[in-house]
Order: sequence, then C-alpha cells, then structure tokens
Amino acid sequence: MFNSKTKESSTISSQGKTSIVGTGMTITGDILTDADIRIDGKLMGTITSTAKVVIGSEGIVEGNITALQADITGKVTGNLYVKEVLNLRENAALAGDVAAGKISMEPTVVFNGKCTMNVSSTQVVEMVKDIHERKAAAE
Repeated sequence: MFNSKTKESSTISSQGKTSIVGTGMTITGDILTDADIRIDGKLMGTITSTAKVVIGSEGIVEGNITALQADITGKVTGNLYVKEVLNLRENAALAGDVAAGKISMEPTVVFNGKCTMNVSSTQVVEMVKDIHERKAAAE
C-alpha cells in the first residue's frame, strides 16, 4: 500500500523548488530562475523568474523584477513586470513602474511610479522565452 520508492520520489521532486537569499546576505548580479525565489537579504541586480518572487520584510532589491507572480513586503527600487498577480503587503516600499495582470495593495504600502494593469503576454512571456533559450544554449 505504501511504497518507499513513491515516498522517495516525492521528497526528491519537492527539493530545490525555492531559493532563498537570507537575512544579512548581499548579492550583486542578476538572478535567472525557473523556481520560486525569496529575498530576505539584499540583491543589487535583476530577478527574472518563470515562477513566484517573494521579497520579505527585510528584503531589498535594487533592480528590475520579472516574474509570473510576486509578493512584496520589503523594498524594491526598479520596475516590476508580473504576468499574473502582484501583492504589495504591509509596509512595502516600491519606487518604479509596474506592469501586472492584477494588483493587490494594502493601505500601508508606499508606491511611487506608474502602473499598467491587464498586461498581455508582452514583456513577461518574452522574458520567459529568453530564459528557456539561454538554458538550451548552455546545455
């Protein structure tokens, strides 16, 4: 009834699905990923993800973010391109333009920039396509 091989394969498939830049860590450079990513430290560079990007309350990003979904509680200085839903929570601070399918914003958020909603598959899909092309070229 319970097969150990099934248990092992489900454990293996769930590993490596979220990358974390921890508190106290600073990264300078661009991040390109197909997995979810959470930033609790500082990133000076761009994030391009075909999944979800989370910026924690202590997280700071100085660069553009392109993602399928995003959940921001920290500080972002740069433009956001989110295909589906962008959540700006608690005391998030965003200085940059936003292009997103849908936006949810709490009243304590500080947002300085332009906002465009109902984004079609323009920039976000092109970025996702570039990710897959770069991976194929690297292999």
